[in-house]
Amino acid sequence: MDIFDYKAIKPMLISEMTEPFDSTEHIYELKLDGIRCIAYLDAAGTELRNKRDMRLLPKVPELGEIHKAARNRCILDGELIVLKNGSPDFFEVQKRALLSDPFKIQLAKSKYPASFVAFDILYLTDHQVNELPLLERKQLLNEVIAENERLAISRFIETQGISLFQLAKEKNLEGIVAKKKESKYWFDKRTKDWIKCKIMASDDCVICGYSIKDNQWVSLALGQYDGGVLVYKGHVTLGVSIRALEQRKYTAITESPFGYIPKGNENTIWLKPELVGIVESMPSEKDSFRQPVFKGFRDDKAPMDCTVRKEAKDFSMY
Repeated sequence: MDIFDYKAIKPMLISEMTEPFDSTEHIYELKLDGIRCIAYLDAAGTELRNKRDMRLLPKVPELGEIHKAARNRCILDGELIVLKNGSPDFFEVQKRALLSDPFKIQLAKSKYPASFVAFDILYLTDHQVNELPLLERKQLLNEVIAENERLAISRFIETQGISLFQLAKEKNLEGIVAKKKESKYWFDKRTKDWIKCKIMASDDCVICGYSIKDNQWVSLALGQYDGGVLVYKGHVTLGVSIRALEQRKYTAITESPFGYIPKGNENTIWLKPELVGIVESMPSEKDSFRQPVFKGFRDDKAPMDCTVRKEAKDFSMY
């Protein structure tokens, strides 16, 4: 089966830690705040798919000709971003992903055009290259792609992860990604070959209910799955308005999806666990989030995939 024709790639996943590190075995890239995206480029055109294999090109028509920057047929892994004031803005790229009206899409395209930043190549001409070492794939990527204003290649440095992390922090970016130089690309697998070091930790959560606060702001009740059981993870209020919630399709239910009413949720309006959102928070040893901030809803992840993080915290080997 030719994966270019099949177009159902599930990208390699990234492990998470908080503290950056230096290592001669790794390269380091800036982590851009956008939508993970697979790009299929050939003479016939451009195709963009998110992690759930949903087509994104209708949302970002300005990327419709990035295939012309590829010297050969290829499949790229990268990030779909929208720059605002010189930095990737997740809210703007999220709004683009939700638009369906052609006129509004054209307006958004004119104000804040999208870009695709490639950080890996998975397929070249007529064969997969995912089993090549990362640095060899990086070399191929630079040979195949001629950058332009809509298509860029992610830069990287060696050894100095801590310095790059500090730079990301100064520039108010999301963080960095450390990747082993010899790592292969494993489809739909999470390994410690790729590690993200974020300024704030992020989690995908199921939206399980809401309660109205002052000035029409809402507090969202959050959950994650642990062994197939939905567990309560606390609330998030910052950045959430009732208007934003009402733009989504949700189903109110009469009973708590947790099977009980967590303390402080006596007035919560419970929802069928169908919506997924991203929450950023400070590191915490507790089960609930510390100083959580709601970053937005996401359509590229299923609720059952929002699981309690059980990754090992010991990265002392690096």
